[in-house]
Parts: sequence; structure tokens; C-alpha cells
Amino acid sequence: MPDQFPKRIMMISTHGYVSAAPELGCPDTGGQVVYVLEVAKQLARTGCQVDILTRRFEGRPEVETVAEGLRVLRFPCGGDDFIPKESVCEHIPEWVGHAASYIRRERLRYDVVNSHYCDAGLAGVALAARAGAPHVHTPHSLGAWKRDSMGGDPAELERKYDFRRRIRDERKVYAASDLLLATTPVQRGVLETPEYSVPPERIRVLPPGYDDTRFSPVSPLARHSIRHRLGVRGPMVLALGRAARNKGFDLLVRAMPAVLARVPDARLWLAIGSSRPADEERRELAALSELAAGLGIADRVELRGHVPDDQLADHYRCADVFALSSRYEPVGMTAIEAMACGTPCVITTEGGLWELVTYGRDALYADPFLPRAFARALCQVLEQPRLAERLGRNGLARVRAGFTWRNVALGVANAFQSATRRWHATGADHHARRPTRLVGVGGSAA
Repeated sequence: MPDQFPKRIMMISTHGYVSAAPELGCPDTGGQVVYVLEVAKQLARTGCQVDILTRRFEGRPEVETVAEGLRVLRFPCGGDDFIPKESVCEHIPEWVGHAASYIRRERLRYDVVNSHYCDAGLAGVALAARAGAPHVHTPHSLGAWKRDSMGGDPAELERKYDFRRRIRDERKVYAASDLLLATTPVQRGVLETPEYSVPPERIRVLPPGYDDTRFSPVSPLARHSIRHRLGVRGPMVLALGRAARNKGFDLLVRAMPAVLARVPDARLWLAIGSSRPADEERRELAALSELAAGLGIADRVELRGHVPDDQLADHYRCADVFALSSRYEPVGMTAIEAMACGTPCVITTEGGLWELVTYGRDALYADPFLPRAFARALCQVLEQPRLAERLGRNGLARVRAGFTWRNVALGVANAFQSATRRWHATGADHHARRPTRLVGVGGSAA
């Protein structure tokens, strides 16, 4: 391996159900969990030893082997119940204490620490300082961007998401990190604004990826068979993901009357939620059902519920168009997976993916807050077979060229190596001046 290439890597992702086979759709268990696991798998295949450190709850084991050279290490904090990502940072000091004790007891040494999202960033700064290693942080989501994109009552959003605290913690994490890995050019731009003031030289842009062994097109005959098996009748618009307000499924439902005015036999499939929906998920699903009924399109909107991981690809394949209508979406891994299956996509402009594709060649994009504009884009795909075929073909080529996990992991590995080289070049005196204790909620320190 190249000189100063990190051979033992600590990756931290403290919230959600991180495991060898996570159930996607569970609370806080989606694109970030997939990103961490898939990049870790690719790094382990190169001969690196990778540990993913996360929170232990609901009786899950302390150590779980994922593959050769890759394991999940879980440490408790805040009790044994699930804690939403908006609140888990309150317990990070306790988590750091348990993790540090384990690392010391097992005499583990790490060459680089890579944290994911703000809560893990707080932990990453503390553990990197103890390990004497560079800290590379992947934000995935930015509080300021989400705050400005969600819409709704500002006081209610602040109560739910506590943006002031989050942005304060993000600033401290970013100031104390050696390198930030943004997922889109838009995210990089937000990091460089006065709200965060991250120097450009400490940011790299690396989009997330997809598993090209799972997501791929099928023949027209196989697609017909899949549609028959799943019960697809007529033109089908698909949306898929967690049952969360920021995913904008209600905005998509509001766009459907205009779609149905032009394509009367179209249907919207909302394949959303988890197999064990929490109360908030149930409320979100009930609200969508009521919205469809109020718009008089209940018979055209199907709430399909949770889709098991092994059925995801077939759902993408049987759709006529995939809709990513999020209010706020750092990238949109579901759209990348749909494109990898050869399905034409209409994606939100309230996210980062639209800047990574070419309009009319790889995908279409529109503002989901403008239902008629979003509906118009969906109708273009449904009504123009030649356009749909071109988007499917070129979208597939686009993601194959730049969005496989192998390519993403190569970029991450190069970033780790660069951060490690700079770390050794700048010397111990420089690192000693970096902040290592971050004040969290209630004055606790990590």
C-alpha cells in the first residue's frame, strides 16, 4: 500500500440501526447507514482493518463481525431504548467514555478516525484526539441547509429539530476536523458560507454510491413478469424511503391530480416506512392517506408500506418513473439506485443530486414545492416513450461511471491518505492547539 495509507480505520456512526444487515426504513436508518457500511466493506476488501463504532441499544451485541477485516462495535449511552438522532448528541459524552475504555482495554490503535453526521462528529473529535490520529468528518446533512429548506412553522421546526444547538455543534466539529467530505457541490457551497466558514482547502466532494451487484436493469420480458408479480396496473410513479416529512411525499401527492388530468390511468406507489412503524411514522402515513382522500385521488395512491431489502431492485425496475420529491435531500440515494435499474427519474431541486446530472439527458428535475411543475416533469416521462428510454439509458450510464461504491470508496481512501499525510507533516504542536473538548447539551463535554 502507499506510504502513510491508513491500515486501521475507525468509522463512527452513532445513531440508527447500524448492523451487518440493517433494516432500511427503520427510524434514522437509511442512506447514511448504507453509505457507512458499503464504504467500510470496500475498504476492508483492500486489506484495511475497519471498525464501525455505534450506539448499543435494544439488547444488541457489543461486537458484530460483518466481513473479514470489518466489525461493528457498540457502546451504550442513554439507556437501552432507541434515541432519535436529534437527541442522541446529549449522550455522546457517556458514549465516548465507554468507547475510550474499550479501545484502551483492547489496546487498539487507529490511523484515521472518520465520523458521520454531527452526533458522531462530536465523538470523533474526542476519540481522534485520544488516538493521536487525523479526524475526517462526513456531514451527510447540514443543519443550516435543512433549516432553510423544510418549510412550515419555524418555531415548531426549531422545537422538533433544535437547529440552533445542532448548528452550534456542527461549527465546532468542522473547526476541529482535518478534512470534511461533502456529498455534493451544493453542500460544499453551504460549508463555505459565513454560517460555517470552512476553508475550501479542507473540503472534498464525494457523492454516495450504489451496489452495482444488486441494482441493474432487466430485459423487457423480465420487467413485464416483475410488474405482473407485484400487481402493477398501468403507468406507475414510484416513491420510496423513510416515512419522514422531509422526504416530501405529501408534496408528491399534491402533484398527482395534475398528473392524473393528463394520464388518467396513472398510479402513485408510496413504498415507505419500516416493518415496525413508530408512532410518528403512523401519523405520517395517516396524514398521507387523508391528503389523498381529500384530493379525491385515494383510489390512485397506494401506500405500499415497507419494502424488504431484497425486493428494492424489483420495485425500481417495475416503475415507469421514480420520483424524488424531498423538501431537503443531501443527495438522494434512492434515485441513484433507481437510475442504476434503468428507471427514468424526476428529482427534487431541494437537494444535491440535480447538480450532478444533466437535465433531459440523465434525468429531469423540478421544484416539489410547485406541484404543477413537478407534475409536468412526471408527465413528460409518462407521455413521451422516447424521452423515458433516453433518460433510462443515460441515467444508467451516468451512475455506472461515477456512483458505484468501489469508486466512492476509492475517493474516501485517497482522502484518508491525504489527511494522514498532512497530519504527519504538520506535527504534534499544531494538533495540540486543536480543540479536543466540545461542549454539548447541558454543558456536558465530549
